[in-house]
Amino acid sequence: MKNGDAITSMTRRQILKMGLAASGMALIDPARLRGQELPLKARAKAVIQIWMWGGPSHLDTFDPKPDAGQDYCGPLKNPISTNIDGIRICELLPRLAKLADKYSIIRSMTHGNNAHETAAYLVQTGHEPGRLVYPSMGALVSLFKGYKQGYKGTVPPYIVLTRAQGRFSEAGFLGPAYKPFCTGGDPAKNPFAVEGIVAEGISEQRQLARRELLGSLDALGRAMPGNAHFAKFDQCQQEAYEMMLGQAKQLFDLSTEQDSVRDLYGRNSFGQSCLMARRLVERGVPYVTINYSGWDTHKQHFETMRRRLPEMDAGFAALLQDLSDRGLLDSTVIWWSGEFGRTPRIQWESPWNGGRGHYGKCFCAVVAGGGFKGGRVVGRSDEKGLEPAERPVKPNQLLASICTLLGIDPNAALSAGKDLKVMPLAEKEDLLTEIMQPR
Repeated sequence: MKNGDAITSMTRRQILKMGLAASGMALIDPARLRGQELPLKARAKAVIQIWMWGGPSHLDTFDPKPDAGQDYCGPLKNPISTNIDGIRICELLPRLAKLADKYSIIRSMTHGNNAHETAAYLVQTGHEPGRLVYPSMGALVSLFKGYKQGYKGTVPPYIVLTRAQGRFSEAGFLGPAYKPFCTGGDPAKNPFAVEGIVAEGISEQRQLARRELLGSLDALGRAMPGNAHFAKFDQCQQEAYEMMLGQAKQLFDLSTEQDSVRDLYGRNSFGQSCLMARRLVERGVPYVTINYSGWDTHKQHFETMRRRLPEMDAGFAALLQDLSDRGLLDSTVIWWSGEFGRTPRIQWESPWNGGRGHYGKCFCAVVAGGGFKGGRVVGRSDEKGLEPAERPVKPNQLLASICTLLGIDPNAALSAGKDLKVMPLAEKEDLLTEIMQPR
């Protein structure tokens, strides 16, 4: 074992040799997926995606390399043990270290692209950039687990907290109906000013007065009762006011949560976004993205890590524990990742002054819940985190695995008349069956 970490990932051949079939775990051959029933149980109903906008360092989060030397680990050279023997993570993540039994770490993510836009597209869609723009994972879930299943939620089935990711078109060729609803605002503020629902500084009484005034001015509508066009307009208006004054407003009102719960998540934008994500999946929203910016650390990387990592640790850990305590973790996938990692070798020279650049050759992802096992490590990077040394995992493999746990066939058709699949797997690639619960 390298760096004292437990290595649980294996190639398909190794798995077969160890007689995994005897333990009851179904091994999926992508060639057998086409047109056949998925052999893994669809356990997940929702996904919470923690999107680390900018790309977090794998060495300074879930794949520490204390033996690589100062030029690689820098001052964060004392990784801590977790509650799973042999797995260590960054010393600034003590709360997550106590919950390692609830998540799995993928230490061999790779795509080789170092540009924000194209790397984000690769990780979020599972497809290589080309002339055709594919939908993101959120849009896919909105399609298959939202509208195709007659979703009747108070709010849209795909929500981003709090601002659009801005790196690519999330809906792709599915069109604007599948774009996410971006809340805007800041959930750490009171009120959480959700765009189009909660207007900061405007009371409910004032909203009702505005509605009454608007109705009194609608002379044309009163003059043409029963008009089909006006009836449609009235319906849209009614739905809009229901969002502003009804259940949606209550859903986004975090002041109804106990202070102790809000404190546990952290009184900051990320922590309260995690709490809001829990409330949304609890209400039946199938896909929530927490767009967590601030990880593009070209300069003064370690100063940023000492601020950001404790904040991430608190919010992420509270989300895991809260979902588990409420019986929601078994049906909710949590997916933590950025578009890539950071350069393993630290750039000490000016103007970077201890920064890390973009790095798509090797990085980390974390998954939990919804049928993913906890306490596991998939893959291994080399001694300095430069490239995968074992079990390289491409974005489409991870996304196809999430799709499978949601009951979405990765080879399902996306468009009639065209050979466009959800997340087709190449013949030599595999789902992450080593961390997926069997039937």
